Amino acid sequence: MRSGNSFRGERIGLLAENGPFFAAAYLGIIRAGLCAVPFPADCSRATFERIAASTGMRRILVSARFHPRIQPWTEPLGVELVVEPAEPPSTDANLPSAEVDPRKDLAAIIWTSGSTGDVKGVEVTHRNVLVNTEDIIGYVGIGPEDRAMCVLPFYYCYGTSLLHTHLMAGGSLVINNRFMFPEKVLDEMQQRECTGLAGVPATYQILLRKSRFAERRFPALRWLQQAGGKLPDPFIREIRRAFPAVKFFIMYGQTEATARLSYLPPERLDDKLGSIGRGLPHTRLDVLRPDGTPVRPGSDEVGEIVASGENVTPGYWNDPEETARYFRDGRLHTGDMARVDADGFIYVVERVRDFIKAMGYRIGPKEVEDVLAEMPQIVEAGVIGVPDDLWGEAIKAFVVTIRPGQLTADAVRNHCMKRLPNYKAPRYVEFLPSLPKTGNGKVDKESLRNRERETPSGSSR
Repeated sequence: MRSGNSFRGERIGLLAENGPFFAAAYLGIIRAGLCAVPFPADCSRATFERIAASTGMRRILVSARFHPRIQPWTEPLGVELVVEPAEPPSTDANLPSAEVDPRKDLAAIIWTSGSTGDVKGVEVTHRNVLVNTEDIIGYVGIGPEDRAMCVLPFYYCYGTSLLHTHLMAGGSLVINNRFMFPEKVLDEMQQRECTGLAGVPATYQILLRKSRFAERRFPALRWLQQAGGKLPDPFIREIRRAFPAVKFFIMYGQTEATARLSYLPPERLDDKLGSIGRGLPHTRLDVLRPDGTPVRPGSDEVGEIVASGENVTPGYWNDPEETARYFRDGRLHTGDMARVDADGFIYVVERVRDFIKAMGYRIGPKEVEDVLAEMPQIVEAGVIGVPDDLWGEAIKAFVVTIRPGQLTADAVRNHCMKRLPNYKAPRYVEFLPSLPKTGNGKVDKESLRNRERETPSGSSR
């Protein structure tokens, strides 16, 4: 990394699946005082070219698997490809880490999922990584004895944080890139005596509905981590019943905050179910009204979560307009709306842009998705608003069941109408074999909206 006339802070691309090559390349780039720019593994050619051009990268480290795919993409860009060697190189060199300014120099540029538009590169400093990593190690209690199952991609901030925390703590990761076969993942968890598992909501929903996760036993397992969106309460209860002795950490974060902003202590899951907890030791979370004053704790008043602390990143790469929009006065305006209970615990209601406006009401899709998750036949569901001449917007639910044909649209609607006011129950229900996901495993609401625009709902399906 220090050869080839590299300069301090130079952006170096990285495209690889989870594995030793990614870890060595990523850490090597950072240790050399350069800036790692991991590409999403599923990025299109247009996204690839945009990232390469906007960062001005001259070199990309690429695994053997991805080399044939991107070679024709890079030739017009004049970018040098450094391909994963067939055998790991051996060296006796013990080079010291390059000198950096931890608060100013970038360790990485991590790309957001793009579920709401074009991808944005988040600038992550060395100090951001250090502070957030130490906080996560502290509250989870990660140590040298930990061996976590990793099914999350390293190019995603949640996956990157697993790499950071376990290496810093002296632990290890068991990498499994084949989550489409969940029972095989569970087999390896048992064989490797994994002490931890981290996942997004879809990870646990698939494990609970498409595998024998709840029936199997993992004697070494001591913690579970969940972030990347809200896991519906029924699934949390199922996991608690199946693994009462395992600590289950519900966490909240954003790429713009390096990875993590808050967590709910496992011992508070019963009395604070649905909460994201409170801020990390080095993070302050405020829930503010539009005028910048805090909402009243213990009320139903809703405001925006605003974060400050050393894990809050400087902003977006080469995007001053979006940086000015979300990063103001050293604070991150998350776009997540929430309320605060009398004890200071925060409950996310919805992202501002995801609210559905029906009959003059603002409806949070998560509330409807939680009710849908109560049906044991449903693996996952995504709810959006669709245009309606009378109501403004009507609710549409995209539903995945364990087996095709298990439910009808009427059965889904009837369940919701028993649990929700009429205007919150889905008017339209569409069954899909799976929901579209962003690169980090979240349900891609923008893809669902695009699907709806292409084939508008005229009747239930």
